[in-house]
Amino acid sequence: MKLVTAILKPFKMDDVREGLSDVGVTGVTVTEVKGFGRQKGHTELYRGAEYVVDFLPKIKLEVAIGDEKLEQVVDVIAKTANTGKIGDGKIFVTSLEQVIRIRTGETGVDAL
Repeated sequence: MKLVTAILKPFKMDDVREGLSDVGVTGVTVTEVKGFGRQKGHTELYRGAEYVVDFLPKIKLEVAIGDEKLEQVVDVIAKTANTGKIGDGKIFVTSLEQVIRIRTGETGVDAL
């Protein structure tokens, strides 16, 4: 089992969700986060004053999946979140040792 975590631009979330649904992903967790990478924020002008926005709004998407869907899920996220511009985000893949569905007590892949 794997946990796929992706950091995305907020406006790409709907496209990514639809793509994941098309490949059979039944559940995701989405969190609004702020951060920066190589783009290191940007400068904005507000009422004539210039200020630096260090942390940019992003979406953190987490999907727990079986090993057999890993390539499909990563491919869908990479293709649908891509704008070709700086700040498109990153995808992280980590191993899951155990998953337990609280309501039924199911474990492992059955709990996904």
